[in-house]
Amino acid sequence: MPYLVDGHNLIPKVGLRLDSMDDEMELVSILQEFARLKRQQVEVYFDGAPIGFDGVRKIGTIRAHFVRLGQTADHAIRMRLNHMAKDARNWVVVSSDREVQSYARMAHAQYISSEEFVKSLRAASSAPQTKSADKKISPAEVDEWLNIFRQKRE
Repeated sequence: MPYLVDGHNLIPKVGLRLDSMDDEMELVSILQEFARLKRQQVEVYFDGAPIGFDGVRKIGTIRAHFVRLGQTADHAIRMRLNHMAKDARNWVVVSSDREVQSYARMAHAQYISSEEFVKSLRAASSAPQTKSADKKISPAEVDEWLNIFRQKRE
């Protein structure tokens, strides 16, 4: 299932500091790795963006919503859920904020706390990954493929 993430709520839970200059981009990097490993769509919401720096940016596979100063990520998440209508039930909202969880519940979306999501992040990054380069082809398979390609040429 795809995820809607309350970014500033998650930042301290993953061990980053909210007063760091690059806290948002560091979280996006962590979420990119999670999205790659789990093959899931992730949207993250950050509030407090100065005018001119607000808006939606596609950063790798992550859609990062930078909500204008004076508005909240909570409200933006609520509006996104409302816009989804019935499709909201196919999404997981990540936040420990009870108000955001309440929005998710009202929209029939699933939700998990930021603390629970951190466990998912850690599990995804520690799971053994299979690499296609590690797969060995037997000599018989090589011969079979060579025969197939020869037949196509003829």
